[in-house]
Amino acid sequence: MLSDSVWIEGSSRSGKTARLVTQFCRWVENNTNEQKQNNSRQQPRQLPKPQKYLNNQQAELAVLCLAANDDNRRELVERIVAVTAGKYPVRAKTPLGFFQDEVMLFWPLLIQILNLRAQFPVRLRPETEQELATRLWRSHLDSETIRRTGVNEYRLIRRILDILQLAAYSGTPISEIAPLLERGLSANAEVTTTGIVETPLLEAMLLQWRNWCLERGLLTYGIITDLYYQYLLHDSNYQQHLLRRYQAVLADDVDEYPGVMRDVFDFLLDRKVIGTFTYNPNGGVRLGLGADPEYIAGLRDRCRVEFLPQPLSNCVVNALSLPVTELLDNTTTVLSLPNFQSIQTTSRRDLLRETSEIITQAVRSGQIQPQEIAVIAPGLDAIARYTLVELLTKQGIPVAPLNDQRPLVSYPMIRALLTLLSFVYPGLGRLVDRNAVAEMLVVLSRHRQETSLVPNIDLVRAGLIADHCYEPHPEQPNLLPVTAYDRWDRLGYAATTAYAEIVQWIELQRSQQQQRLLPSPISLLDRAIQRFLWNGSNLPYEQLAALRELLETAQHYWEVDTRFRQSEAIETPAQGAIAQFVQLLQSGTITANPYPVRPIGPMSRAVTLATIFQYRSSRKCHRWQFWLDAGSPLWLSGGAATLFSAPLFLHDRYARGWTAEDTLTADWQRLHRILQDLLSRVEEKVYLCHSDLAVNGQEQDGPLLALVNAATPINVKDYTLI
Repeated sequence: MLSDSVWIEGSSRSGKTARLVTQFCRWVENNTNEQKQNNSRQQPRQLPKPQKYLNNQQAELAVLCLAANDDNRRELVERIVAVTAGKYPVRAKTPLGFFQDEVMLFWPLLIQILNLRAQFPVRLRPETEQELATRLWRSHLDSETIRRTGVNEYRLIRRILDILQLAAYSGTPISEIAPLLERGLSANAEVTTTGIVETPLLEAMLLQWRNWCLERGLLTYGIITDLYYQYLLHDSNYQQHLLRRYQAVLADDVDEYPGVMRDVFDFLLDRKVIGTFTYNPNGGVRLGLGADPEYIAGLRDRCRVEFLPQPLSNCVVNALSLPVTELLDNTTTVLSLPNFQSIQTTSRRDLLRETSEIITQAVRSGQIQPQEIAVIAPGLDAIARYTLVELLTKQGIPVAPLNDQRPLVSYPMIRALLTLLSFVYPGLGRLVDRNAVAEMLVVLSRHRQETSLVPNIDLVRAGLIADHCYEPHPEQPNLLPVTAYDRWDRLGYAATTAYAEIVQWIELQRSQQQQRLLPSPISLLDRAIQRFLWNGSNLPYEQLAALRELLETAQHYWEVDTRFRQSEAIETPAQGAIAQFVQLLQSGTITANPYPVRPIGPMSRAVTLATIFQYRSSRKCHRWQFWLDAGSPLWLSGGAATLFSAPLFLHDRYARGWTAEDTLTADWQRLHRILQDLLSRVEEKVYLCHSDLAVNGQEQDGPLLALVNAATPINVKDYTLI
């Protein structure tokens, strides 16, 4: 028989995931032995044939294995495969990945239930979701309606889409969203504007968007979750399939899961499916982004509970967690904080410089390796990221920003490819200028010279060519022959040859486009990458990731555009869709997010640079942590990690308002969880990096200032304690 369900609870790095893997191995072993015994009883006169209860195919179907995010999912699978020597591989999923797979797999059933058009569904990315919703809702949002909300059109539409997603994660039907917001937002008398449209209009917009998407087979994460919870989970046919496929559920870090997962788990446990769950009371990283840890924690009452203590080897958290929380709660207390040191300056520029000097001296002296250091900030702005990377890299210390999602348009090669589109497809001339043309010439003329790429057309020559040979035109800009520049002989042989090759290639692509021999802009981008950027050798990892993201984005955009035009029975001119695609990229809303994100080469031995949210989500641990901007008030605010009205969709907040006092209480509770979590992930020392003035010149007096004052200051010049 299978063992009872188990609830494994403990702080960060207490061994919860290891215990989860052990439970999986125990479950497999027990069931294998039971199957062998059954075979022996059925065939007493014959020796049982060697067999396994879980072969490779059955292992994938028998266990529903879940992890909080994609990185944790891959790590969990690797740990299970390593422990079982690959005999019982499993497919782990994130909660949203599970919902998406189920909706895609049972789409024919949803077509029957909802009477939808029979077409294969297409999932929308957030940027295309925003664009299509803006088009659909523009008739509802006049300037006066937007003004009353107190936010601009872009943020308002993003809020409405986020609300739909939050409601789906909590299992709230669309009909109940507007009344819930009305009750919750009206409780805060200090708010002069609701930040959202009126109740009747909001419900009408949400229903219109949902129905519009379903009619066209377009799915967002919010719609996917809503379809699964409201329709699939309650359908008897689907329930039979679900119970036939899964005999057990393993869920790691359930404190990061949306509330609807509690209902899924309850359904499975009610029908004798055995579960093992891990829970971190100091987790809840995604609280504010759809997670509902308190509601999920209700599963504890249905399981055999195991509490895991903090490992004794982690001296920092054992020695400091209690004093730190006492100091936060009572700032008048004077405490000594061992293993805490502070770097204090007046300006933030000096703080970044001195922080990099401390790291450099420590690495050079052999006290620590770069990969054992993490720099963590409540909000990592571009200035701090660039400065730290530059200062440390110049000293030979690599830096690896966690999940550094740079806009695609920030890469010169991406801008060059977008400019190239305007010379092949008509109607894009207004999207380029001379500077963009000059940059395109530099990027497309690069050739490999030993270990680096060197352009045949440098910046000066590219500027001269753009000034004299670029012919602007709103419909069809053109590149004239190099002889259009009367002093073209000064450009040199290499530059003129490279320019002629670029012009000749563009003319060929333009001719094929006019003859309809160029299938799509994706084909043009692929040809340009192969011809000008690949150069017969490997590109740096981040550039490859950017190019791959560009092609994937283009593929997705034209797939959605094709579906949109087919459903509307309209023929949108090709250049119209291309212009919208270029403008979408130029707005900076699409970022390069390579998959999988794996440190390679020197980056595996680099200093980690991350925001608090990124660092906690990654579940990393380091010997030293540098808390950048330790005196910032951002430590107390959720910032981008909290969506508008998110607390209202928590199950313990139903039918209750949300006041300013509730916000302050929630902020302090989150800060305590953050500190406990970060301290559980440091092995030796914490550096509190504080500047009196923030980057905007304002004085910093955040909640951790008492910790900064209690820590031991450092003399950066000789790196000795004062």
